[in-house]
Amino acid sequence: MLDQLKRMAVFASVIRHGSFAAAARQLRTSTSAVSQQVRALESDMGVTLLHRSTRKLSLTPAGARFHTGCAAMVAAAEAAQAQLQQLRDAPEGELRIAMTVGYARRLGPALAPLLAAHPGLTLHLQVEDGFTDLVAHRIDLAIRFGRLPDSAWVAQRVGTVHTALYAAPAYLARHGVPTTAEALRQAQWLMLGDSPDAERPLLGSDLRVAPRCTSNNQLTLQQLCEAGLGLAPLGDEDVAEAVAAGRLLRLDTTLALPELPVWALTPQRDAQPAKVRHAIAALKAHLESLR
Repeated sequence: MLDQLKRMAVFASVIRHGSFAAAARQLRTSTSAVSQQVRALESDMGVTLLHRSTRKLSLTPAGARFHTGCAAMVAAAEAAQAQLQQLRDAPEGELRIAMTVGYARRLGPALAPLLAAHPGLTLHLQVEDGFTDLVAHRIDLAIRFGRLPDSAWVAQRVGTVHTALYAAPAYLARHGVPTTAEALRQAQWLMLGDSPDAERPLLGSDLRVAPRCTSNNQLTLQQLCEAGLGLAPLGDEDVAEAVAAGRLLRLDTTLALPELPVWALTPQRDAQPAKVRHAIAALKAHLESLR
């Protein structure tokens, strides 16, 4: 079947370009190869498609009717190829991104220029802090932070998030500013997790603390922190507004929290559609502007 479709395309090319030689140049093959393909097609069909002379080619009545279908087939293939090329080169269609609740607030400034520049691009955000089934939700791009679990998806680092310890003025007024490792260990901690439990490392540092409150939602931790319930490791950009308003204070301690890498997860590294490539570039540019 595939050989037959190829011969039909060669036949259509001969008619389009007016000769075997012209079709051969277009198809980057030899004139004899083109002639052989057309003869094989005539043999398969059991009809003569072309009248051949030393000066020109002309279609037989059967060839004229058959050419209409062959030309339509080639036109449909070229249209499909053009559409695919457009998707590869220009951001169009629906872009589906998965991310955490806390980062969703920051994605607007990152993607606003991309959406403004490409009116054919639409956006769906799948926002949740728990596990997201990327396949079931047909996700094009997932944004994740820190250490990644094993996955078949391809991870590309797009930036970093700067973190520090924060507390509300009311908490510090009651408990004081922790200045030693022991004071930090004894503090009331708010951390990401499934439930309060035994001591755990604090964001990859050497300090182990036992959280009093946990949540799977970073924004909720910030709200608990603003309510004066304890210390929390939070992203500097996430809490910039709360700091400016005086609801949170950044603690300058000897404890240096590591920067969290920001990852873009995609189903494949190569042949990514334009909407994904441009979205990753926009995220990189936005995160770089914050450094």
